[in-house]
Amino acid sequence: MLPAPSTAEFEAEAHGVVARLPAAFRRALSEVVIRVEEFAAAEQLEAVGIEDPFELTGLYEGVALTERSQWDSDGLPPVITLFRQPLLAEMEETGVGFAALVRHVVIHEAGHHFGLSDEDMHALEDSVND
Repeated sequence: MLPAPSTAEFEAEAHGVVARLPAAFRRALSEVVIRVEEFAAAEQLEAVGIEDPFELTGLYEGVALTERSQWDSDGLPPVITLFRQPLLAEMEETGVGFAALVRHVVIHEAGHHFGLSDEDMHALEDSVND
């Protein structure tokens, strides 16, 4: 059995997903910070109405581009966080591979940055090759 992917491997894979996006999306995501944490913090879980930390695999924190005004400037960049332990558990439970699962979560969370619908997120995910 292979060892579980490390935080660094999750970060590298997430950045690889962004690098494979169409140029317009890559440029718009250049200001977004990608982080990997073991689990969501209590405040993050509360903000999305989730109690079980294993239920949250990723989170976008920021103002979607479609909702920003020229006066939006809180000084903090938007953040996409991947939660390693819930992702590892999902890989084990579903059999979905590491790269495919990271791609799905990164694109879903990036979709929130762009204000995309679920359909648009799926189309974007389909456009990214492994």
